[in-house]
Amino acid sequence: MKQGTLFYDRESGRYNFHYTDEDGDRRDYGGIHYGEVFEFRLNDVWIPARMEMGMDDRWYLVGLPGLTLDGLEVRQG
Repeated sequence: MKQGTLFYDRESGRYNFHYTDEDGDRRDYGGIHYGEVFEFRLNDVWIPARMEMGMDDRWYLVGLPGLTLDGLEVRQG
């Protein structure tokens, strides 16, 4: 499972996160693409949601508009 904390990577223009692989090495997810589905931790509950980019070039979670993405825990299994 890939799990980490979201941050915005200005160089790529995408949200990204680092995770620890099965060997204990720290890895870079490589940038999230719109349409990808992850689980996000909100109030100690993991909620599946899809990341999208709006017409204003701002990233958001479908069904959770206005939520601040920076610092959210994210995982993909």
